[in-house]
Amino acid sequence: MLVVVCSVKGSPGATTLSVALGARWTGPEEPVVVEADPGGGDLLARWRLEENPGLKSLAAAARRDSDPGLLAQHAQVLPGGLRVVAGPVGAEQARSALAVLAGGSSSVVRAAAEVAGQVVICDVGRIDAQSPALPLLRAAEVTVLLARSKDDELAHVAQKLDTVAKWTPHPALVLVGEGYPTREVERELGVAVLARLPHDPRGAAVLGGQPGRRSPSRSALGKAAASLAGLLRAQAPAPQDDLPADLPAPDVHLNGTRP
Repeated sequence: MLVVVCSVKGSPGATTLSVALGARWTGPEEPVVVEADPGGGDLLARWRLEENPGLKSLAAAARRDSDPGLLAQHAQVLPGGLRVVAGPVGAEQARSALAVLAGGSSSVVRAAAEVAGQVVICDVGRIDAQSPALPLLRAAEVTVLLARSKDDELAHVAQKLDTVAKWTPHPALVLVGEGYPTREVERELGVAVLARLPHDPRGAAVLGGQPGRRSPSRSALGKAAASLAGLLRAQAPAPQDDLPADLPAPDVHLNGTRP
């Protein structure tokens, strides 16, 4: 299963959410987070990781081999056991690596997502028509479109919704923090909001590698991420052999209410 996390404006916390989803994944699948942001990665600095193995070394290996096991081989392990493939800090290096790794259905990332018992969570940062990470959206089972519930970000979401729907067949709008009420956003945009994440600086600090903080499982953000993970698993298209292809995805908020 391939889950992509992105935004169309600002920095609403795609990297933090990607790590949160991986750390609190509720299904039987083993998660691995890939930092595939063309603007450069944050995980190296946040967690004081080594540059290699990571996205650069994975891209170099993928030039010679398409083995889906490469992803795990080029991951590092965070405290708590989450595997991450950290992106380089520099945008030029990140874009060069993505030119190799985001090659649509033939990419090593897509191949790894098809391994039984594994979910790949890709943080692609801010997405646009020129992003080298765009093929990952097209290949994803579910794409999380992350936005703060504020005028500027929602205006960009409204403008880009039709375009995003062409890039990915399964977009899921997730709001972050305070702002306009969920029902008002749904009414104005004409789409359902899958979930709303709390503004939780302490929980974000845990997921950003700061020591001396509570466990992600006890933070408001960690609990919300676990609920969102369950919704994303339900939202993903089911194999045709198991369920009808037109089975509607559940449309619920983290508080259990329907829009």
